[in-house]
Amino acid sequence: MNYLRTAILLAGLTALFMAVGYLVGGRNGAIVALVIASATNLFAYWNSDRMVLSTYGAQLVDRHTAPELVEFVEGLAQRAGLPMPRVFVMDNPQPNAFATGRNPQNAAVAVTTGLMQSLNREQLAGVIAHELAHIKNRDTLLMTITATIAGAISMLAQLGMFFGGHRGNNSGPGAIASIIMMIVAPLAAMLVQMAISRTREYAADNLGAHIVGRPLWLASALAQIENAAHHIPNMDAEHNPATAHMFIINPLSGHGVDSLFATHPSTENRIAALRRLAVEFGSRGA
Repeated sequence: MNYLRTAILLAGLTALFMAVGYLVGGRNGAIVALVIASATNLFAYWNSDRMVLSTYGAQLVDRHTAPELVEFVEGLAQRAGLPMPRVFVMDNPQPNAFATGRNPQNAAVAVTTGLMQSLNREQLAGVIAHELAHIKNRDTLLMTITATIAGAISMLAQLGMFFGGHRGNNSGPGAIASIIMMIVAPLAAMLVQMAISRTREYAADNLGAHIVGRPLWLASALAQIENAAHHIPNMDAEHNPATAHMFIINPLSGHGVDSLFATHPSTENRIAALRRLAVEFGSRGA
């Protein structure tokens, strides 16, 4: 059901993009919009991981520079049936983490120094397993695509407002409808992007709990990271809010303002789901 919902939302996002293209340039505008979407997604497919890692100043570590962390990730990757991802560390006091990469063979897991300093081994295992679940589910590519399409919709809408939209719609109800669409489309794209992100977070929590075998480890980590995120700012994320959906917990200081605009599901709901899963594990003797 999660995959079906994600597919429907992604199709809706693409249709919205083409609709904005049509309003900007008619039928040719819709075609151009599709070409732009394809080009941006192709660029993101090959370069998104390097771009986001660079944005956060993430440093690649290995067995010599961070032996315990690398061996920890390697062990969990083996449990998940995944190739060993590259491991990065971000010098950031806020405990958080994300995964990126176009496929499991070219994936990376990045954690902050704050995460390593504040979590115990069990909690860290839950977080790493969650990020590996994103890689296994190929969410890292999906979220890159949704982010680029949503960004392109906003760009097209701004161009449409600047140039007045499709000439055939510049009078009467057509002009009003175009203006409304130009305003509403970026907001709708943002909501769809967030809905996809929230759907994938629940799926990664579930699979991550299965990878590590202890749902409550991740539940405990989520509670601690959520509490810290309220008090410890992540300035890199504040300067690049479009990447907030990639983290295990929303890193932005204003993320509790309105659940409708949240990039992540409610942490309380995620913890409740993990506790229910723990009960199921117990009933099966896991």
